[in-house]
Amino acid sequence: MKSAILFTALAVQRVASHAIFQQLWVDGVDKAGTCVRMPSSNTPVTNVAGNDVRCNVNGAKGVAGKCPVAAGGTVTVEMHQQPGDRNCKNEAIGGAHYGPVLVYLSKVPDASTADGSTGWFKIYENGWAAANKGAADNDFWGVKDMNTCCGKVDVKIPSDIPAGDYLLRAEVIALHTAGQANGAQLYMSCYQLTVTGGGSASPETVKFPGAYKSSDAGIKVNIHAALTSYVVPGPAVYASGTKVVPGAPVCKKAKMFRGLNDLF
Repeated sequence: MKSAILFTALAVQRVASHAIFQQLWVDGVDKAGTCVRMPSSNTPVTNVAGNDVRCNVNGAKGVAGKCPVAAGGTVTVEMHQQPGDRNCKNEAIGGAHYGPVLVYLSKVPDASTADGSTGWFKIYENGWAAANKGAADNDFWGVKDMNTCCGKVDVKIPSDIPAGDYLLRAEVIALHTAGQANGAQLYMSCYQLTVTGGGSASPETVKFPGAYKSSDAGIKVNIHAALTSYVVPGPAVYASGTKVVPGAPVCKKAKMFRGLNDLF
């Protein structure tokens, strides 16, 4: 009986440590969940060879909303453990789910109907840096920076990409159980954007599934031992994207309104 109770308690704790990318801000203005394809639960994806790796379970199904953003503007993706929870007293993703934070874009004809089978290019990466404390648990990770900033990650939309509809794929790759095959836990959500302005750049792309393999050094790795290096999964960050060295997070205070007109 005690064993069953302990097992149940551990299971609940693990689920509570899971998380979902939910809300979106555009240039500091809260768009909440108006353009996110919310996963059906906070359960991670562990099979990198399946279609769920695109936008998570149910992520192929579009929603009505699209969030407009100017090329060169900044979106802020926001992660929390439970749907609708924006309490900064709770870690965005707990349970020492350390790993990189990544963001991709995919240009699509219509963001509300696209299934994520189009090509993706990486526009943001916050990976790993050594902290010289003997084990990777103590090192700097993108997830730690995100937790420090109440689950928020600022992502600049490249100024040179063409105008039009895009899917934005925000992802955490949690590595706390990644020492075994299929042990990495991937948490991702897709947001529907309409980019205005921009240029004519044509970034090289990768496909999901296909961009990751279960044997990749950044997917199958024991982070509880001392690391001398870490290779972030997927392609290099697009030249006009953002690559962050973890360990010195800058948490911006988002605007609650655009200006005086929003008060009336």
